[in-house]
Amino acid sequence: MSDLKVGDNVRAHHKSGIYIGKVVEDRGEKFLVQVLSVTKHPMQGDLHHPGAVEDVFFHQRKALSYNEKANVSKKAVYPFEGEIPPYKESLKQAVEDMEERLQKKETEFNKKALNEINKLKESYPL
Repeated sequence: MSDLKVGDNVRAHHKSGIYIGKVVEDRGEKFLVQVLSVTKHPMQGDLHHPGAVEDVFFHQRKALSYNEKANVSKKAVYPFEGEIPPYKESLKQAVEDMEERLQKKETEFNKKALNEINKLKESYPL
């Protein structure tokens, strides 16, 4: 299944975000991953109805915090080699990348998602 082991640096897809972290525990079908960096900020809104704004609960989704631990399916965890960017800088870049993607097309979903990202920025250590 996986050649990864406790202590390995990994890239982990968790919900709609992507993180770089370290495997701290093997839990059978999942790894417990400690977050060290953010590669992709989680998408805002209802994950079951992407792009929808009507008749859905529009969720605000924060990125996992530095050193936060998450149970991640082994199928969504991949080896990571290279230098791990500092958390604060990686979060800032991930937020900027998300804003840039959302600003490319003016839709109700993108407007609402940008609004949520702006609210989140106030609580982030940027």
